Amino acid sequence: MAVVKNADKKMADQVLDVTGLNCPMPLLKAKQALNKLSAGQTLLVKATDPGSVRDFKSFTELSTHQLLESYEENDCFCYLILKND
Repeated sequence: MAVVKNADKKMADQVLDVTGLNCPMPLLKAKQALNKLSAGQTLLVKATDPGSVRDFKSFTELSTHQLLESYEENDCFCYLILKND
């Protein structure tokens, strides 16, 4: 797992690579990363766990954060999350 800060300013303020990790680790690592961001910043999460699709959808529906985009790319599930608080 690697955290790449400011990897692509057009995409996100921070990129979190949790490929290879299984539930619940992708979501837990994403929550930790979001806690370090300021309101209005974005986090791009890259995961390989198919269960993360359900997890990130539920998490953003139940939190103040917003799921801006969810897509598949290069065998990864990608989630662009806006921190709202």
